[in-house]
Amino acid sequence: MKFYISTTGIKRVTISNTGTGKRSSAPAAALAGRRIPSSRTLLPVVLVLGIVLPFLFVRVAFLVLESSAVCSSSLGCIGRRIFSGSDTSLKLREELTRALIEAKDGSGNGGGRIQGTLDSFNELVKEVTSKRQDIKAFAFKTKAMLLKMEHEVQSSRQRESIYWHLASHGVPKSLHCLCLKLAEEYAVNAMARSRLPSPEYVSHLTDPSFHHVVLLTDNVLAASVVVSSTVQNSARPEKLVFHIVTDKKTYTPMHSWFAINSFRSAVVEVKGLHQYDWSQEVNVGVKEMLEAHRLIWSHYYKNLKHEDFEYEGENRRCLEVLSPSCLSLMNHLRIYIPELFPDLNKILFLDDDVVVQHDLSSLLELDLNGKVVGAVVGSSCGDNCCPGRKYKDYLNFSYPIISSNFDHDHCAWLYGMNVLDLEAWRRTNITATYHKWLKLLCLLWMVTCILLILHGTWLS
Repeated sequence: MKFYISTTGIKRVTISNTGTGKRSSAPAAALAGRRIPSSRTLLPVVLVLGIVLPFLFVRVAFLVLESSAVCSSSLGCIGRRIFSGSDTSLKLREELTRALIEAKDGSGNGGGRIQGTLDSFNELVKEVTSKRQDIKAFAFKTKAMLLKMEHEVQSSRQRESIYWHLASHGVPKSLHCLCLKLAEEYAVNAMARSRLPSPEYVSHLTDPSFHHVVLLTDNVLAASVVVSSTVQNSARPEKLVFHIVTDKKTYTPMHSWFAINSFRSAVVEVKGLHQYDWSQEVNVGVKEMLEAHRLIWSHYYKNLKHEDFEYEGENRRCLEVLSPSCLSLMNHLRIYIPELFPDLNKILFLDDDVVVQHDLSSLLELDLNGKVVGAVVGSSCGDNCCPGRKYKDYLNFSYPIISSNFDHDHCAWLYGMNVLDLEAWRRTNITATYHKWLKLLCLLWMVTCILLILHGTWLS
C-alpha cells in the first residue's frame, strides 16, 4: 500500500493498494471529525465539573428550602435567589435578630405573654409550619416555651432543696431499727427493765451537792454520746447525775439502752413524759404552744409549695421553720424545765448534739449572781460580735411592739450548753412571760395572714 500527498494544499489524500490497484480518498475534515479526544483534554474538564457540580447542587438545595417557606412556587423563586441570594440571607438574618430582640424586651404580642404555651419543640415546629406564622411569632413562642421550661427547672430545684432539708432532719432507718430492737429487748430481758437508777442511788437525784445534767431528747444514740463523752472527760464522774427526759414512744428503747450499758460510777435517770403528773395549767400551756408552732409550720410549708424559692438568703429561714425540731415536743419543753425538776435549783442543760471534750465541773460550780442563764455569747472575734445569731434572726421587728421592747442587734445565746439557775427562773416567772409573748406574736401573725389573704382577694 502506498500514500500520495499532494503538495498544492492539503486537500486530498490518496491511498493506493498495490495488490488490488485501487485507490481510496476522503476529505481531511471528515477524518478529523471521527478523531477520539485525548486524555489530556478530558481530565481538566472532569476535574472542573467535579468541583463545581457539588457546590451548585448544595446551593440549589438551599434555595429550594428557603423558597418553600416564602414563595408559593419554589421554582419561581430559584431564579431570583440565584442572582440575589446573599441579600435575602442578610434580610432574613436581620429580621430574625429584630424579632429576637423584641421578644427579649417583651414588646409586641401583649408584652410577650403567649396563651397556651407549647410543651415541646415538636409542637412548636408543627404549629409554626401549619399556620405559616412569621418569624416574630416564632420568636415569641420560643421565648414563652423557654421561660416555662426555666420555671419548671427552678421549681424542681426548689422541691429538691425542701425535701433534702426535711430528710436531713428526719429519723434514719438504722436509728429507727435500733429503737425497735431495744423495745423488743425491754420486753424479753429483765435486765433491760431494771430500775434506773438503782435504789441505792435514788437519793442522788435531788441532792444539791451533786452535779445535775439534764437532756431532753428522743434520740437514743445522741443521748448515749452526750453521757459517755461527759463521763469520760470528767475529773469526778461519781459526782455526775444525768436526768434524761424523753417521750412515751422512745421511753422503752432509752430505758433499755442505759439499763444494759453502765457508765462507770455516774448516775443515770430515764423518765418519760407520761410519768409526770402535769398540772392543768401546764397541759393547756404546752398544747397552745405546740398548736401555735404547728400553724406557723403549715403556713410556711404551703407557701413554699406554691411560690418561687431559693435556698440562700432570707428564704433559708423558711426552711429552718420547716425543720421537724420546730414541732418536736422535746424541743419546746425546755421552757418547762423548772416544772420538770421542782426539787432542783441548779442544773447544766446539754443539747443532744453536743460532744463534751473537757471537764464540766467548773461550769456547775459557776456563780451566776442571780442571773437565770449562763450561756456562751463571746468568741475569738471580740466582745462586740456574735458567734451565733441576733434577735433580728428570730423576731419580726416590723411590728412596733417588738421593736419597742427588744434590741434587734442584741446577741442571742447558744442553747447547746446552758447553766440554769432554776430558783432565779421561778422567781422571775420566765415561763409565764414566754407564753404571753407567744400568744401576742401568734395573734400578730394571724392578723398579718388575714390581711395578706384579703389583699390578694382584692387584687384578684
